[in-house]
Amino acid sequence: VHVVESGGGLVQAGGSLRLSCAASGSIFSINAMGWYRQAPGKQRELVAGITSGGSTNYADSVKGRFTISRDNAKNTVALQMNSLKPEDTAVYYCNVDCNEEYGKAYARREYWGQGTQVTVSS
Repeated sequence: VHVVESGGGLVQAGGSLRLSCAASGSIFSINAMGWYRQAPGKQRELVAGITSGGSTNYADSVKGRFTISRDNAKNTVALQMNSLKPEDTAVYYCNVDCNEEYGKAYARREYWGQGTQVTVSS
């Protein structure tokens, strides 16, 4: 299973960015997808997550500013980030909780993307 993110970059405070993530490979089904971030010197933290049924959860720090969405048919997830703040600067990682196919069986696995840098200038 491969997970690829795109859409990071440099933006001024108050601006917007949209991150995209696509999962491909021997995927039987996806249970949940999410975005995490890790700033220098800090632990990786959950930003937003979404289940296959569409239930979402957000970190308190991004509620009302970020929106997560997914396309189950395409195995993609996006994160729309508005009203960005300098403290949002971090490497953002896509996480995929899926059932991976192994012949006629499948096993639950978790995969990470390589990360995409988001930098918000003040």
